Amino acid sequence: MTEPDPIAATREAYDAVAARYAEDIPERYHAEPLNHAMIPVFVELIRTRGGGSVADVGCGPGHVTAHLHALGLSVFGVDLSPEMIVLARSRHPELRFEVGAMEALKVDDAALAGVLANYSIIHTPPERLPEAFAEFHRVLAPGGHLLLGFQAHDDATEVAESFDHLVSLAYRYSPDHIAGLLLSAGLTEVARLVISPEEDPRRGFPQAYLLARRAVN
Repeated sequence: MTEPDPIAATREAYDAVAARYAEDIPERYHAEPLNHAMIPVFVELIRTRGGGSVADVGCGPGHVTAHLHALGLSVFGVDLSPEMIVLARSRHPELRFEVGAMEALKVDDAALAGVLANYSIIHTPPERLPEAFAEFHRVLAPGGHLLLGFQAHDDATEVAESFDHLVSLAYRYSPDHIAGLLLSAGLTEVARLVISPEEDPRRGFPQAYLLARRAVN
């Protein structure tokens, strides 16, 4: 029996809950300052290098894409779920959104000043993370920045810990492990924010945000 494709399974799961998700998640994102504490830093780093196009990968209903746009970035959203893209386009008609997978972005080599993956890698199986990070490296211009957000744990020796995300199977990762994978892909960590598990009343997980840069040469 063939195992289900995790990408297809995640797409179908988010299609099924898109409307409900779009009512809940944007409000939570804006309500908690720590949820977007790294966003202004990401924006300023891109501005200091002269700006350029930015991809919000795993954009969902487009709330973070719209936030980046409001802060002055030239940004577009990408998501696996066609239903999420329909919602994003209806809520933010001034912005561009397209269906796509983080492992195969429809972007030219070195075309982007930045990539944001806000809780997008959590549905990526551990063995496929290097593929996704290699793709982020491919599309980033030299000196371009990547910002990742994900549920974390603090055991760097453990590759991943799966958990019930309610929508689709998900994984939480050690920030040190992720930083090592990024370095192997040619992306060097420049900063991180780890939020205390006490700040997560639902699951008690730490939350991590890693900021990385593609080398200039």
